Amino acid sequence: MPTSRIVALPTEEFMTRASAAGVDLPLEQSAAWDTYDLASPGRQPYGRYVWQVDGEDRAFISLTDYRGRGFHYLWAKEGPVWTEPPTAQVEERFHSDLTRVLKKDWTYVFVRLHAHHTSVRLHELLQSIPFDRTVILDLSLDSDALMASMKKRGRRDVRKSLRNENLVAAEETDQASLVFDELYELLKETGDRDGFGIAPKASYMRMLTSLGSEHARLFTVRAHGEPYCWGIVTVNGPRATYYYAASSAEGRKAGAPDLLVWYMTEKLRESGVTSFDLMGVDSERAPQLAGVRGFKTKFSEEIAEVPGAWDLPLRPVMYQGLTLALKAKRAAMSQMKKLRSRSDT
Repeated sequence: MPTSRIVALPTEEFMTRASAAGVDLPLEQSAAWDTYDLASPGRQPYGRYVWQVDGEDRAFISLTDYRGRGFHYLWAKEGPVWTEPPTAQVEERFHSDLTRVLKKDWTYVFVRLHAHHTSVRLHELLQSIPFDRTVILDLSLDSDALMASMKKRGRRDVRKSLRNENLVAAEETDQASLVFDELYELLKETGDRDGFGIAPKASYMRMLTSLGSEHARLFTVRAHGEPYCWGIVTVNGPRATYYYAASSAEGRKAGAPDLLVWYMTEKLRESGVTSFDLMGVDSERAPQLAGVRGFKTKFSEEIAEVPGAWDLPLRPVMYQGLTLALKAKRAAMSQMKKLRSRSDT
C-alpha cells in the first residue's frame, strides 16, 4: 500500500517545488498573497505544506488563519493545488492526512478548502456562498478570435458599447486612493440594488495597496468624468480573476459593464495574461448567483466546472455547535424581518 504524508515547507521551498512539479499556483496560494493576509484584520498566514505519496509531491496547500466570532479556522483559498486531478479515493486520503496533522493544534475548529469530489467528511460552508461553476475567458486568443467565440448577444452588446463615444474605459490603479471614494458609492448602489452586503471601503483599498499593481488592478468606465462602473482584477502571472465589480443603474443602461470587461481583456492580454476568470455563476450549490449568469455567459459559450469550497471539520462536535448556533441566528433574523415587514404595512 502506498505511504502518504503531509510535510511542512518554508515559503521559498514551497514555491520552488510547486514550480518544479509544473504546478501553476493561483495568487491566493502564492507567497504574494501573504501581504494581503498580513494587512487584513483577523487574518494571518499559517503555513505551507506538500502532500507526498511514496515520496512524490502530489498536492500543495497554503493555509491562512482566520479569526471568526469566538473561533478560529484555517482557509486554503483556491487550494490545494494538485499535480494532476485526484480521484475521489486519493482526495479522501489527502483529507485524512491533512486532518491528522492540523487537529494537533486545538486552536482550529475546521479547515476550509476546495475539493474535486463530495465526501461525508465535507460540509457546506458555515458562511459565504461557494461556487463550482464559472466563466473563464481564453486570452491566448486575439481580439478578433475572442469576439468570435462570444455569444451573439455578447458580440452585439460589446460592439454597441464600443460605439458609444460618451463611455471612456481606463485603468486607474495608480490613482486608486484618489478615486475610490466615488467608486465606493457605486458599490453601495450595487449592493442595495442586488441585495448583497459589502465590506468597508478600507477592505478594497487594502487589496489594492497590499498586493500592489503587479497583482491587483483597478479598471473603470466613465461618462463625462462620472464613474459608471468599475472592477478590481487580481493577477498572478498568466492568470487573472475578476474579484469585485460595481455599476450604477445609468451605467448598466449605457452598456458600461460590457465595455469594462472587453477593455480589461485587452489590457490583461497586453500584460501576458492568458486566462481571465469572471468568478462564479450559479449552480445547484449556488443558486444565489443566477443573477450574474446572463451577463457573464455573454462572453463565452462555455461554463467551466471548478472545485468548490467546503468545510472540513477538525473538531466535529464544536463544528456542529457552530452550525446549530448559526441556524438559530439566521432563523431569529428572518423572524425579525417578518415582524418589521408587518409593522411597516
